[in-house]
Amino acid sequence: MPEVKHADSALQLYQKSLEDLNESMTKEYSGKLNDYQTNGATMNDAVKQVKEQELGDLEQRIQKFQADAQDKFASKKDELYTPILKKAEDAIKAVAKDNSYAYVFDTSVGAVIYAQDSDNIMDLVKKKLGLK
Repeated sequence: MPEVKHADSALQLYQKSLEDLNESMTKEYSGKLNDYQTNGATMNDAVKQVKEQELGDLEQRIQKFQADAQDKFASKKDELYTPILKKAEDAIKAVAKDNSYAYVFDTSVGAVIYAQDSDNIMDLVKKKLGLK
């Protein structure tokens, strides 16, 4: 299904944007930490405290972003692939109904021990979806 390639591409772009944002935040943290470590000895206590607070806040933001990014990625994946899976499922159901099948098994998960090749409806489903 051509929609899968589009969804794959969109998901990869989304993942890259999340990775780029994470990298940017991590570089910012590293820069501030390096500055603190390099110049910490010359800072007065008030400045040190402010810098430590900034580092702590940024570290928490990075951790929250990373946790949220996993959820956002999963949501985006569902958003992109759910319509594709529904279209395939609808085509399978239509082929099964049109050909009077009582059951259709997904053999890709290895649940079926034996099935006659003549009962494989993949070609019929592809035809229903307009695929070759």
